[in-house]
Amino acid sequence: MPSRTERSLFSDWWWTVDRLSLAGVFVLMIAGLVFLMGGGPPVAERLNLPPFHFVHRQMFWLSVAAIVLLATSFLSPRHIRRTALVIYVVFMALVIYALLFGVEVKGSRRWVILAGQNLQPSEFVKPAFVILAAWAFSEGTRRPEMPGTLFGVLLLPLTVIPLVLQPDIGQTMLLCVVWAGLFYLAGLHMFWVFGLGGAGVGGIVLAYFFFPHVTQRVNRFFDKGGSGGDTFQVDTAVESFVSGSWLGKGPGEGTIKRILPDSHTDFLFAVTGEEFGAIVCLALVALFAFIVFRSLWLARRNEDPFCRFAAAGLAILFGVQASINMSVNLHLIPPKGMTLPFISYGGSSLLSLALGVGFLISVTRRRPKAEIDARFSSPLREAAA
Repeated sequence: MPSRTERSLFSDWWWTVDRLSLAGVFVLMIAGLVFLMGGGPPVAERLNLPPFHFVHRQMFWLSVAAIVLLATSFLSPRHIRRTALVIYVVFMALVIYALLFGVEVKGSRRWVILAGQNLQPSEFVKPAFVILAAWAFSEGTRRPEMPGTLFGVLLLPLTVIPLVLQPDIGQTMLLCVVWAGLFYLAGLHMFWVFGLGGAGVGGIVLAYFFFPHVTQRVNRFFDKGGSGGDTFQVDTAVESFVSGSWLGKGPGEGTIKRILPDSHTDFLFAVTGEEFGAIVCLALVALFAFIVFRSLWLARRNEDPFCRFAAAGLAILFGVQASINMSVNLHLIPPKGMTLPFISYGGSSLLSLALGVGFLISVTRRRPKAEIDARFSSPLREAAA
């Protein structure tokens, strides 16, 4: 452990970073690997792959994700904004490329192949979008003469329209929720609160009528045994929780997971419920809640408007994504095809989450007030950044 008097890049990082949040994230990573040892082998067996194929791949992606997370957490707010801008431009271009030339899977074009690896560009757009929106709204709040708020408003349709066209309604809804949270923090009038709420409800209704896969998922959710269609996955997931009861059957002892199609990705939380029980699932929920609420608390204390908005937005993004996945597993909402952060298998998801959490750890670092004041002392220089 470095001394407080030591002046180096690592020592400055170590004594300013929130180590509790960082520890919580790494606990999630380790827990996800343990849970995947139960949920991965049945899927690998069905695909005629080695039993721990997904576990070994997850270990590799977790190693890369840890490096990305730690490296990103060293960045200054200025470098975070620049990095987010580059990531946003590159991966929005890939989103459009996937829309035009990507392979269609279950009626959607969301994936591209880079260096032999499947990549979902929209995953990387999410943290970059939050940073750019936070930057725009913080500038609009701090300097009303700057068109920051207008840019923040225009950023939403610029981002979600290509996602709707793919279509990727789950990611679209997630980004809209985070954007609305940032808009509210920027001092949104109650008139706009109700207006945006009405627009959100209208968007969901339109998605139901114009996107067949959304219609099917909603019908299945409300009509389990009738015309809505097959609900095998969600019914099996709920059965997994019931089978596991409070204490679970034990690691690797689950049986229902063998017939659960996505037991290593979207429904790994259900496998955890069967093998480790409701107590471990509740502990996992508590860990997610701790990371989110601690991040929001640190955001509230931050004197830098950009860091405050960015930390709040990234915490909302992290928390809402986790809530959606767990709610789907418990059949509380229709399926969204969204992973559980750092728990579910998936390279794109892991790397994008590592990027977002790295941004979050960076913007919640304790920085001297003099450093913050110095950044705001030259408006021209800050605008150029």
